[in-house]
Amino acid sequence: MDFATVVPPYVAKPLTLLPFRAVMLAPGRVGDPASARALARPYRDVAARLTRWIDQGRATSDTEPAIYLHEYTSGGLTVRGLVGSLDMSHRAETLAGRAVWPHEAIHPEQAGELADRMLQMDLNPAPILLVHHGDATLRDLVAQVARSKPSWRYLDRTGQRQRIWAIRDAAQLETIAECLARTRCLLADGHHRYAAYLRLQEAHPGTAWDAGLAMIVDQDDTPLFLGAIHRTLSGATLDELVTAAISAGADIGTSGRQHALSALDSTHLVLTDGETWHTVAPRDLAQQAAVAWLHERVLPLLPRPVRRIQHHHNVDDALDATSATSPAVLLPSPAFEQVQALIESGGLLPEKATSFQPKPSLGVLMRPVTGG
Repeated sequence: MDFATVVPPYVAKPLTLLPFRAVMLAPGRVGDPASARALARPYRDVAARLTRWIDQGRATSDTEPAIYLHEYTSGGLTVRGLVGSLDMSHRAETLAGRAVWPHEAIHPEQAGELADRMLQMDLNPAPILLVHHGDATLRDLVAQVARSKPSWRYLDRTGQRQRIWAIRDAAQLETIAECLARTRCLLADGHHRYAAYLRLQEAHPGTAWDAGLAMIVDQDDTPLFLGAIHRTLSGATLDELVTAAISAGADIGTSGRQHALSALDSTHLVLTDGETWHTVAPRDLAQQAAVAWLHERVLPLLPRPVRRIQHHHNVDDALDATSATSPAVLLPSPAFEQVQALIESGGLLPEKATSFQPKPSLGVLMRPVTGG
């Protein structure tokens, strides 16, 4: 298996979010798969394509730069955060100096491909997602803005309800800057885009590529749901997994499907081939997330490397892909505080370890780089 092993550099404090002039797809096109044509190959034509879409009313460009408060509701969950250009130009040299904390390693070649694509597009097509514990002053400001009339409000093609406020008031922008300068953020989604931002900044210092589009969500205000990403392991057998788990230091129980699934919690995993069900209780999860225990302690003890690891965002999808030659590992959902503590103590999670949901639809807010 080709595992991601490279940790991208850390952006240094103070965390700085700058105004930008957003380009937005028209409400009826946000979340529409057909709208992906605007961001498709050839990438060098994307800027001109978006200009045509603006002329045709299929997209709009804001009149002045702003930091945007973006609120979206999906599946009964509401998330809101500040969207702006994140300063990527300073690297942290110490743990205490880190403003952005990635929690997964990346594949350098994938980050390079994304950097080349964004350079040709001259566009950040979607924000990376950052999560933090904001202070009371910033939460009060966000609540105040959210009580005012939105600059844009609509229901998109995916059913997400979008509300967006353009923040241009100098005093509000100053408060945002002061509050964010003191914070540190966990990189929740977009690790390869984050690494691509850093590559572009290093290649083009002193230009608009010094920044990258980011959305900062306060986990104490509108928390994202943190879910597990389950695995099916092609080329392994259930018996081999059970033996490896026991050798890694786990207590194993055998039960029926219903009992096994009900036991899936912060201290238990489930192994199954669809017919036989085992609950797994590692004895030393106090300092390690279950997904890290699986990758670091169990998989190396298998008699041969697995041919392929498939990732599934829900149990039903994982079980649909399960067979005697592709058993499933069902993982518990980690707590945000557990992930944050692990990362800030110098640890790291395997790739696709967490699923922060819901994510915003594509096309709500995009950042033209040299033209924005």
